[in-house]
Parts: sequence; structure tokens; C-alpha cells
Amino acid sequence: MRTDVLGAEGVIRLLIRQGATLAVAESLTGGLLGATFTAMGGASAAFRGGVISYATDLKRELLAVPGELLEREGAVHPEVAAAMARGVARLCGATYGLAVTGVAGPDPQDGKPVGTVHVALSGPEGKIWHRELARGGSRGRIRQRTVDEAVDLLAGVLKANMGEHSG
Repeated sequence: MRTDVLGAEGVIRLLIRQGATLAVAESLTGGLLGATFTAMGGASAAFRGGVISYATDLKRELLAVPGELLEREGAVHPEVAAAMARGVARLCGATYGLAVTGVAGPDPQDGKPVGTVHVALSGPEGKIWHRELARGGSRGRIRQRTVDEAVDLLAGVLKANMGEHSG
């Protein structure tokens, strides 16, 4: 269950207020996360851009996810999500990098069942926050829940930075 209901617009406002920027790296959401953050006018004051690295080799080539990690664990793994988050923040020159990787279906991937998702947030000083999701449902529902959880993770971190939230 979501603990923060700030939403993407509220997150963009907090980023602007804190003088911070955001970049996203997406796999299973295929652009939905970036579209969610850029739906409001004025988002460009905080949103730098993103990478849709749907193919595993693009995670390595564009986001600098270590090839040995991808070979060992596959694309659906918490360390892969963390590397994607760090990579997109560096690539786009953003304060925060938010990444999602997982299996939306209809078939399992890399031995991971449909609904397995990793969300990672890279922040200042190399700090990483992570959420793992394991939920069923339709492909569309898994993708939307992933976006909701990613927005919620970032909202919680930004609110904590302001002393408004402890976790």
C-alpha cells in the first residue's frame, strides 16, 4: 500500500523547491514513468530526461550496467535497477535517477515470474533506495503499479529531506 499520495505533480514541485533534478531509466514501463512526470506544465524545471532501455544490451551500453552483472543475474535484479538509476542520473546530469526494471508479462523473464519488479532511486552522495514488488495482475496493471511505486519512493525521499516524513 502506498504511504505517500503526493503524486507526480507534487514530486515535481518538491524537486523544484529543493533545487533538485530528476532523470528516469525505464524498462518494463516503456516511457510511462517519464510521461507521468512530464504531464504537468513546468516539469522541465526539474525533469532532465530519461532512457527507455527495454533491451538488456541497452542497459549495459547506455546506462553502464555492468555486463557481468547482467550475465549473472539477468535484467530483473535489484543491483541492475540501482546501476540503471546511477547511470541515468550521471548520463542526464540529474540529482536523482529513478529506475524501474521487471517482468510485466505475459511470460517470465530470466527465471523471474510475471509481476517481479525492482524500483531504485539514486540520490546525492551515491545513496540508493530500493523497492521490490511482486504482484500479479494484467500487464497494464503491473506497469501502472510500477509507476505508482516509483513516484511514491521518490516522494518519500524528498519529503524526508524536508523533515516531513521519516521513512
